[in-house]
Amino acid sequence: MTVTQPGRTGQGGTPVELVTLTIDDVEVSVPKGTLVIRAAELMGVDIPRFCDHPLLEPVGACRQCLVEVTDAGNGRGMPKPQASCTLEVAADMVVKTQVTSPVAEKAQHGTMEFLLVNHPLDCPVCDKGGECPLQNQAMSHGRGESRFVETKRTFPKPYEVSEQVLLDRERCVLCARCTRFSEQIAGDPFIALVERGAHQQVGIGASSTEDAGTQPFHSYFSGNTIQICPVGALTSADYRFRARPFDLVSTPSVAEHDACGSAIRVDHRRGKVMRRLAGDDPEVNEEWITDKDRFCFTWPTVGDRIRTPLVRGDGGELEPASWPAALAAAARGLQAAEGKVGVLPGGRLTVEDAFAYSTFARIALRTNDVDFRARAHSKEEAAFLASSVAAGPMQVTYADLERAGTVVLVGLEPEDEAGAIFLRLRKGMLAGRTRVISVGSHTSRGLQKLGGQLVSAVPGQEAAALETWAAGLGDDAGPVVLLVGERLATVPGGFSAALRTSTALGAPLAWVPRRAGDRGAVEAGCLPNLLPGGRPVNDAEARADLAAVWGVRSVPGRVGRDTAGIIGAAVDHKLRALVVGGVEVDDLPDPTAAREALDAADFVVSLEVRESDVTRAADVVLPVAPAVEKPGTFLTWEGRYRPFEAVLHEPGSLTDIRVLAGIAEEMGVDLGFRTVSGARERFVEVGAWDGERLPAPDVTAPDLTAPSGAPRKTVLATWRQLIDDARGQDGQAKYRATARRPVLRASAATLAAAGVAPGQPATIATKVGSATFSAEVADLPDGVVWAPSNNGVNLRAALRAGHGDTVTLTPGETS
Repeated sequence: MTVTQPGRTGQGGTPVELVTLTIDDVEVSVPKGTLVIRAAELMGVDIPRFCDHPLLEPVGACRQCLVEVTDAGNGRGMPKPQASCTLEVAADMVVKTQVTSPVAEKAQHGTMEFLLVNHPLDCPVCDKGGECPLQNQAMSHGRGESRFVETKRTFPKPYEVSEQVLLDRERCVLCARCTRFSEQIAGDPFIALVERGAHQQVGIGASSTEDAGTQPFHSYFSGNTIQICPVGALTSADYRFRARPFDLVSTPSVAEHDACGSAIRVDHRRGKVMRRLAGDDPEVNEEWITDKDRFCFTWPTVGDRIRTPLVRGDGGELEPASWPAALAAAARGLQAAEGKVGVLPGGRLTVEDAFAYSTFARIALRTNDVDFRARAHSKEEAAFLASSVAAGPMQVTYADLERAGTVVLVGLEPEDEAGAIFLRLRKGMLAGRTRVISVGSHTSRGLQKLGGQLVSAVPGQEAAALETWAAGLGDDAGPVVLLVGERLATVPGGFSAALRTSTALGAPLAWVPRRAGDRGAVEAGCLPNLLPGGRPVNDAEARADLAAVWGVRSVPGRVGRDTAGIIGAAVDHKLRALVVGGVEVDDLPDPTAAREALDAADFVVSLEVRESDVTRAADVVLPVAPAVEKPGTFLTWEGRYRPFEAVLHEPGSLTDIRVLAGIAEEMGVDLGFRTVSGARERFVEVGAWDGERLPAPDVTAPDLTAPSGAPRKTVLATWRQLIDDARGQDGQAKYRATARRPVLRASAATLAAAGVAPGQPATIATKVGSATFSAEVADLPDGVVWAPSNNGVNLRAALRAGHGDTVTLTPGETS
């Protein structure tokens, strides 16, 4: 029987059509199109399976989920058992699973026996042992003993699918989960089933076993194939043979490498993280994470971890000190600066830590010279964040991305900068619901995999390109979503154009930063023009409201300096001291000026996990805990709060909150909290500002078109790739080996004009320095080159150049 149930609606608000069938003598109604295996799950019947996965297209490869269909809905039964993972329900169908059908049970036993014919009996040493579906189902749905006495098939092992993913081919049951994931989810079809019959196995897109291995599985998401492999055939090179599941303690957490807030599970033993797995969160990352989130957890333990406070002694060297002595030294130095202090928290912070920096700057230091943006930035961006992001409602969610009519990306490369967003966009694209438009320099690999359309723009002219594209849309364009990245801060008028386009199209707009702590830092007020909760610094009522919550007489009212301004003021001795959080000098807009600022400042306090350029220049170094050793909350690009608990409990590992509260107390100031929970409670108490917001920026993009006859300049387009030289990937040599080869991309005409042949070295240079890459032809505008920001060479440090800056292009020297 088929009925339409009023009150129940599916995607788009359409009524749900229900189908009634009988499973194991129980009548059940499920939505039309439901697979039999899902309908049985709803009843609590667990049909064994290996190839089936709810996020992958059904394939019926393993045949383990066989059921008996005594009535297909037409009064006739099916002549042999059917794979329930590929069979859709039909009205009046009658299905019997292994629970009530000896036929189904015998079929499942037979399939299991065939799967075990060549499967090795190495469970005690297999990484999957103890959490293996094959083990479990061999016990529950297999024969008590094997009838197979011949020699099992073997292969040399391990077979390197990539540097990070290893394959034990004799364990593989050909379920095709890995191949389907790579093709359907990641869009990287490098692994495939090759050969036939007894010789069939997983290879790397090759036609025979002899030429397999010529194309390694270098995907940003390859680790997910390890996790969904049901038999331990795919293993991690780092985790292989290191632990058994029953030795591990598992803790749910949140990934800290980007602003996506992906759910993860951290498995640790004896105070050491052994592996990280994707958590199951349908609203955020579903069951997938990037390889960076999976493998890059070793960076705090690579050997230069700061374990004790350091204070610069009379001899000019940093010397170990007790916590009371170091906090007192930091307080004395900051008090001596007489309020002329700049605060650079960085973008790695939890919401609670960022709130502590914001509070410390305003209460203890009496300054608004605080800015979390350890990258290229602009005053227009600060105005955009204050007016349109801080304390605003959640306008765009992950679910919106996979059902939006059109998603426009401006200054954002999701595959490199926000992996969970990329996977949702690809899911929507494959379902035919989402069209992706990218305003950028060229068709990137990620845009190709999204089937997207490029709106070509010379770096610095994205604002004009966006508005021209929007003006050309017809009335039937359908719903549009705008996603803007932090790279738009380098484009004059970029954020203003995005806001105008959003208003004109009625399109929700979301800002997608690259770092996990950036959105939370905005909410916490770590900006020179913004107080916590979206309160404008220059609004007397907002300051009074905040002062009442903080219990202080007043809050500084002068708009502070941004990161560049703080650095410049320190060089000019207008600021005497700096408080620096997790900031990498080479990420800053001008690394040379930043180093000069650290040298010029009378006093520098560094709160860091590991040694860095900042700690080496600091007068007081205060070690703080990485995310794995503290509780906290990350705020995603959506505006979704993602709390997590500490995984490890290191003695003496203090949060930024506790350190800042200790310095404040030595200065005779009470921040009102000393713990993460205390900071969280105070942040909630502060709440969102409901008064007048700062006005949105309205910057007119300058005309960057070169006048006729002017000498041609080469413009640089760049962004950071997911796998690069960042220190957050330290200790993961195998993961870094899967990075994309650094290349310089330009149009054929641009390369020819510079005398560069495709495939040959090409050098980009400024007055400061140069960098050389292998040249590659791509669909960039003439006069534009693209190179990765920090893969092989850090362009900010080497060239003092970034997105939209001009460079010279010449042939490179052949080594």
